[in-house]
Parts: sequence; structure tokens; C-alpha cells
Amino acid sequence: MTAALTAETDRIRAAEIHLHGPYPGPRHPDDLRVVFVSPYGHAYSLLATGPMALHDLVNRRTDVPATAERALAYDCLTGDGNQLHTPGSEPYRTIENPAPVHQADVVGLSVTNAGDLHSVLRLLDLAGIPRRSTERTTGRHPLVVGGSGGLANPEPMADFLDVVALGEAERSFLDLLRLVHQLRGAPRAVLLEQAARIPGLYVPSLYEHTLLPGGGTAAIRPRSLTVPTAVHPQFLAPGEVGAAHFASPISDGSCALVIANLGCRHSCHMCTLGTPPFRNAPIEQLTAYIDTLEQHRIRKIVISSPTFTQYRHRDELLERIAAYADRADEPVSVIIGSVRADEVTPGYLDAVARLDPGHLFTELSLDAPRGVLTIAPEFADADLVRIFGKTMDETKVGRALDLCRTRSHFGTVMLYFMVGAPGESEQDRLAIADYALRVYRRLGRPDGAVIVKIQQFMPKPGTVSQRLPMADPDLVDGWVTAIRERLAALAGPDHDRFRVLWGEHSRLLLEAVCDRGDRRVGHALETLHDAGTDFTHLTKAQLGQALARHGITFEHHLRTMDTDLLPWHTVDTVPADQERALAAALRARTAAVVPA
Repeated sequence: MTAALTAETDRIRAAEIHLHGPYPGPRHPDDLRVVFVSPYGHAYSLLATGPMALHDLVNRRTDVPATAERALAYDCLTGDGNQLHTPGSEPYRTIENPAPVHQADVVGLSVTNAGDLHSVLRLLDLAGIPRRSTERTTGRHPLVVGGSGGLANPEPMADFLDVVALGEAERSFLDLLRLVHQLRGAPRAVLLEQAARIPGLYVPSLYEHTLLPGGGTAAIRPRSLTVPTAVHPQFLAPGEVGAAHFASPISDGSCALVIANLGCRHSCHMCTLGTPPFRNAPIEQLTAYIDTLEQHRIRKIVISSPTFTQYRHRDELLERIAAYADRADEPVSVIIGSVRADEVTPGYLDAVARLDPGHLFTELSLDAPRGVLTIAPEFADADLVRIFGKTMDETKVGRALDLCRTRSHFGTVMLYFMVGAPGESEQDRLAIADYALRVYRRLGRPDGAVIVKIQQFMPKPGTVSQRLPMADPDLVDGWVTAIRERLAALAGPDHDRFRVLWGEHSRLLLEAVCDRGDRRVGHALETLHDAGTDFTHLTKAQLGQALARHGITFEHHLRTMDTDLLPWHTVDTVPADQERALAAALRARTAAVVPA
């Protein structure tokens, strides 16, 4: 009888379609074995652009001495708290290779959200790889490389990851593979010290941190003169971006992903989307990709750009998809993840109206027309919108709603708001309900609906707001309840046309410490992991006890980060004058709203 894990990987390989063509082969027998380990199941892992683009690039470049494979959170795995186990104690393997993952030369771990950093521990345990970098030895254990947005502050995972790739890793990761191949058999210390010289690669073990009581960092010193004092994210020039960065290279036969543009033309103070340079995908590449999807009868297309309305060739791309949908004998669904209301035009709405649009959020099941316009005012108060560098004022939102009102296809508006920002008052939060009602009335249709998606303000590393204080996540539940109740009272008999959505409390607790923490936070996560904690139902008491065991407090991470050095100082690129200007504007607003 075929083992369950082998049977599942056989099914995955049989279903997969390589949309950019086959990989060249055969490869050299001396090639490195690189494994990208994903915390997601098969379908979702194919939409993880970063690791999938690197996997495709490694296998497509004959000048790179490596072959890449993938290992997933397979359906046949069993769970126990934060632990995952293979059925029948089978070795954890990749889709492409029955050899155990722990026999790889390099393992890549991508973490998209800081609240999921604990998945690094789970995946290392599952693969049978020692968690701590210091416990791994050359020739016996793989080099473990982390990347993606969840590691914007890499310090919580500093003792668990050998290398962190910052920004877009297509250059730095390939250079690392060449180095690993060149130094095969060399002492691990030699490899790590030379890896630290590659632009965009941060090697945490080569930096000594002097830690403060309760949390924070007093001093950071490179351990040798050859180690750089600063490591900055690397981003690709337009001509360097590979095809797999703009369009998913592999499909399961049902869905494919298009990223029409990278970066955002706006740089809001609490957002990381404007950090990479703005780049458009070549339209010829994307239209050819749509033709390939039609050949393979792939019916679901996800357009997941930071803001699709900024794509220079959006009308041409939508026209190509619409032509495919017109020819198809079954519906072709298009899911557009994000647009800016102030960039919506009549032509854009008309083009989308020809399609069968969906939305990334399954909560949108109201009996309203399926066209969804996503708008992110972030704050209901115009002054907060201005202070945080947002350009989405209510006048621009109104213009977009007026356009939607003239087109019967669009009947649902999704509004993103933040609560808990410094300078925010109770009236500012409750004004979210008033804003949602004004949007509904401006939309002007009895079958319309408004979804209010509320998120807590989190000062993110790498943004101008990174030093600001944050609210205790325990308060947010009450704030959301008050907004929901006010909206119901204001809407009266139309209350069923509104929905207020609120996120995961446990994840917010983890984000609060993982976004801003030092190396001790990772040790606290390890303590929780070893105790069998289910991180999806983590309480503040559990987290607080684990933090206390390592000399830090939860409250420290909520405060203003007013020390000279941030824990992530080595990788920080935010201008200090911008941070000071934002903090001063918020202090002035608070003083004006609540006089001393």
C-alpha cells in the first residue's frame, strides 16, 4: 500500500501545470538541493509569490548550481497544538523528491506576517532540523534562510534562522547558492561570514546585541570588522524581474495568480507597499499568460497587485481576460484584490463589469450584486488621514461611489479602517459608523451593501510609524462592538445592509511583540511551542507568562519606541526626521483635541 504522504505528493504532481514551460534538464549531479518549505496547503502555496518565483528561478537558471523543490503543510499531516506530524512517521518529503527535507543543502522559509513567526518552529520540527542555528553543523544540516514581510524585523527569529533575505531575493539568494556550492564542506562560520557580505542578506549570529531589561536593545556590535554595520533590502530593476514574479509559474488546474505591478505610487506612513520601487509588468507577458490559462481551461484568475488601478495597461489586460471569458463554455471568475477608489475610472468599471468578479474575502455573501469596490480610507477623521500621509479623502471616495451608482454591476463597497492609532479619540472611532452610512447613502441603491473591515493600527518595522505606541489589543473588541452598535442604530431598518468584520485576537497579540521585539521574543515563542500551545487561541496571560520567563513584558512592546536603537536597527532604513515629524503632528493633534 502506498504511504499517505507519497500518495498525496503523487496526486499533486499529476494535477500541476507549469505555466511558463518546462524546466531545462538534466541538472548536474553536484547541484545543491534547495527546499522551500511552506506553512500553507497546496492551493494557497501556489499563490505565495516570493518562494514560488525563487523556486522557478532556481530551476530555470542553468548558471545556478542548484535544483529547487517544495514541501507543504500537506492535507495528510496531523496536528497537535502547534505541532505537525506525518502519517505513520513517514519522513517529511517534498513534492518532487522522496528524500527527507532535512537532507537538503538549503531550506527556505517564507513568513508573510509577523504573527505567524511561530510557524518557523513548527516547520523546522516537522522537517527534523534543529531549531537553533548554533545546533546545526556543516555537512549534516541545511542552511536555513528566511524571508518575506513577516521578517521586516528579523530579530525575534535571530537564533533560529541562519540568514534572512531582505526585500526581493532574486539576486541575493542566487548569490548565496553559488557561495554555498563554492564553500561546500567549509566551516559554517566561514560560510556565514562570507554570506553577510552579499547585499540584502542579514546574518543574525554575526551581531552581538546588548539587551535592556523588559525589552529593547541598548547596543548592537558586528562580531568582526568584515561584517557590515547595516544591511538594506534589495529590489530589482524593471528588466531584472522574472516572469514568475508577475505571474504564478505553477497552477493546480483551477486557479492562477497575476501581479500586474509591484510597489505603490503612494507612501503612507503606516504602510509598507510604497517601500519597493513601482514597476509595471510587461503587458505582452501578461496577455500571453492569459492565453496560456485559456489553453489549460484555468477558470479562476486572481489579480493581486498592491493596487491594480495603478497598472498602466489595466484596460488591455482586462480586455484580454474578458475575451477569454466570452469564448469559454464555463464562467471565468476574476478576483481583484485591491484598487484605489481615487484611481477608478468609468473605463475601469466598464471593463470589470464584463467579468465575473469575486473577492478574496469569503465573508462577502450578501444578496447584493457581485461587483465589489474596495476602499481603504483607514481613518474616518480627515485630520488623521492627512497626518498619516493618506490621500484617500472622502471627496475622492464620493466620486468613486458616484461612478458605481451609474453602473448596476457594482453594489458592494468594502471599507478598510484602522482603530487604535495615536492621536485617535473615541469620537474618531465611532465616526467610522457615520462614514459607512454616508457611503451607503451615496451609493444610493436599496440592494447595496457596505462591509466595514476593521484592523488594529500596528506600527510596522520599515514604516515611518514604526516607533509610535500601539493600543492594547484587549481594548479593540470593545471598540469594535461600539462601532457595530452605533452603525446598527444609525442604519435603522437598513442595518442588514451592513457588516462589520474584525480580525483574530490571538494574532494581534503575537504581532504586537513580534513586530517590535528583540531576540528574546523568539525564545518566548519557543517556550509556548514546547508547551504545546495552540497559537490560534493564544491568550494574553499565556503570552505574558512566556515573555516573563525571558525577562521581557508585553506592555513594553506597546510603548513608544523612544530608545536610540530599535531592535532591528541593522536593517532599518526609515529617515529619522520623518519619524519625528509624524510624532510631532500626532502630539499637536492630541493637545488640540484634549487641551492640557
